[in-house]
Amino acid sequence: MNKLTRGMTEVIFFSRWLQAPLYLGLILVLGAYAYRFIVGLIHLLQHITGFQDTEVMLGVLDLIDVVMIANLIIMVIMGGYETFVSRLNLDENPDQPEWLDEVDAGVMKIKLALALVGISSIHLLRTFIEPGSSNYTVMWQVLIHLTLVVSALAIAFTNRIMSFPKKKVVKSSAALIQ
Repeated sequence: MNKLTRGMTEVIFFSRWLQAPLYLGLILVLGAYAYRFIVGLIHLLQHITGFQDTEVMLGVLDLIDVVMIANLIIMVIMGGYETFVSRLNLDENPDQPEWLDEVDAGVMKIKLALALVGISSIHLLRTFIEPGSSNYTVMWQVLIHLTLVVSALAIAFTNRIMSFPKKKVVKSSAALIQ
């Protein structure tokens, strides 16, 4: 390899570190979601006796929604960093998430798609429970949810097909002689 090619290779390889500030930004967003969860939890607990069952259920669904989005952010931060930037080197850490060992780009796509389906499910359930939801709103949320489900299945199916080992064709010596 000549010096120019080697230099370009090093610059291209180093460019993966440009993603690090993006993951740091997502950590700040995660902090904002933690704040939003705490505020929502305090509000729910302060008004629990005055709320109707439906209002309590909607408050709980809001909290679950925040947690699921936070989980999605964590998956993107940790999985994306590990897959595209650098190893986290957590082998000695007893708190290392099990799923992090299995992360590659295909698995990340499936996990993210399933997380989006879960978040969509919470929003859809909230719409069904919330008084005053129009049929038009429900229809569009169902269509979006079904699109996410089909997309997640397509991603999983494609990943499954791509993970099959390629068969090597071995010709017998008799076939080679002919």
